[in-house]
Amino acid sequence: MTAVCRRTAPRLPAAAMCLVSLIALGACGKPHAGAEPRSPARAPTPAVSLTRMPFGALSSGAPVEAVVLTNRHGLSATVITYGATLQSLRFPDRNGQVADLAVGYDDLAGYEATPGYTNVTIGRFANRIDGAGFALDGKTYKLSANEGTSLLHGGAEGWDKRNWAIKAIDRGTGKAAVTFTLTSPDGDQGFPGTVTADVTYELNDDNDLTIRYRATTDKPTVINLTHHGMLNLGGIPATHLATDAELAIESDAILPIDGSLIPLAQAMPVAGTPFDFRRAAAVTGRVRMAHPQLAIANGGIDHNYLLRGGRTATPKLAVTLEDRRSGRAMTISTTEPGMQVYTGNFLAGKIAGKGGQHLAKYQAITFEAQAYPDSPNRPDFPGTRLDPSQVYRQTTVHHFYHVKQAGTP
Repeated sequence: MTAVCRRTAPRLPAAAMCLVSLIALGACGKPHAGAEPRSPARAPTPAVSLTRMPFGALSSGAPVEAVVLTNRHGLSATVITYGATLQSLRFPDRNGQVADLAVGYDDLAGYEATPGYTNVTIGRFANRIDGAGFALDGKTYKLSANEGTSLLHGGAEGWDKRNWAIKAIDRGTGKAAVTFTLTSPDGDQGFPGTVTADVTYELNDDNDLTIRYRATTDKPTVINLTHHGMLNLGGIPATHLATDAELAIESDAILPIDGSLIPLAQAMPVAGTPFDFRRAAAVTGRVRMAHPQLAIANGGIDHNYLLRGGRTATPKLAVTLEDRRSGRAMTISTTEPGMQVYTGNFLAGKIAGKGGQHLAKYQAITFEAQAYPDSPNRPDFPGTRLDPSQVYRQTTVHHFYHVKQAGTP
C-alpha cells in the first residue's frame, strides 16, 4: 500500500484567530458587508416525485383520488382509484415535446359512461371465457355474460368499474409507488371465493413503469389480471395512427379465434402470415393485408400471442414498439405467458376521449399481458386456478426510451 502524505495548514496563534474573526464580523460584531448569509441546507431533489390529490367524484358521490408519479426525465404517470386506472402517461418526444400517450378521458364522467377499458385494471378474469361459465372441482359456475354469450374482462361490473382504495404510498430512493387494493366478494360476477387484490404502480428514474399484482382467495377460484394498456406513442389526441409504429413480439405463434373471438383448438404459427412480428415491422401494413383471421377481428389484430418461455418467475422481454416519427419507444417485459394485442379495429369513432377526439380505427394499440383466454375451459392451457394456500403474483414492466428518425444513421 502506498503511503499518502497529507499537508496540514499551520495553526494560527489564538490572538491572530481572534483578529481574523473581528475582520470577518466587522467592528460592531456584525457580518462583513461583503459576506453573504449562509442559506439553510436544501433537501436533495427526489429522483421520482409523488403527489396525491383529489380527482373529482363519481355519479354516486364517492370521491376519487389521483396519484402522480414523475421522474427527472419527464416521464409522468397519473393513476386514479377508479378502476386502478392509468389516467395519463406523459413522455417527451426526441425534441423534448411532452405529450400524453394514454387513451382515456379528461374526467370521471367519460370513464363511467364508456366501456372502453382504457388503461384500466382488468379483473377477475381478463379477456374472454366462452359461454360465460366454467367447471371447478365438479361444480359449474355461471358468470356475467357481457359480450354475447361470453364473459369479457371480468363481466358487466368488472374491477375496472370499482373504486379501489389506496393501500400504501412509497417514496423510495430512486423510485416512487402507489398500491391500490380491492376486495371482491364471493359470487362477484359469478366467480367463487372472496378475493383480495393489490395492484402497485411504480416509477423509477430509469424510465421503467412497473405494474405488480398480488391476490389471495378464501376458496378455490380462477384469476387472470391485466393492465389494458391502450396508447399511441405519437400522442393523444392522436395526430397519426398508432399502428404506424414498428412492432416486434417475442412469439412464434398466436391463438387463432372463431367468430366470437374465442380461441380455436390449435395454436397458429405466425411464420408466413401478417401476424409475424418476430422481426420489427410497421403494424399498419400488416393489418391491411388479406387474411381470414384479420377479417374475423374487423380488419386487424385482436389475438393472444404465445410468448416464448411461457409463465416466468421474473419479467422477460415480450414487446418492442418504436414510433420513428416522434422518437418515442417502449418495451414491455412480463412474467405472463400471453400477450393480447389489439390494434383498435373496433374504434371507428366510438370513444370520445381526451380533448373530445373520437379516435378512428388504428389510432390506438393495446397490449395486455395475461394468461390465455378461456383458460378455465381449456386444460391444455397454462392454469389460472388459485387456491387459498397460494398467492397470485404478476409483474409487467414498461420501459420508455427514444429512437432516431427513420433514415437517420
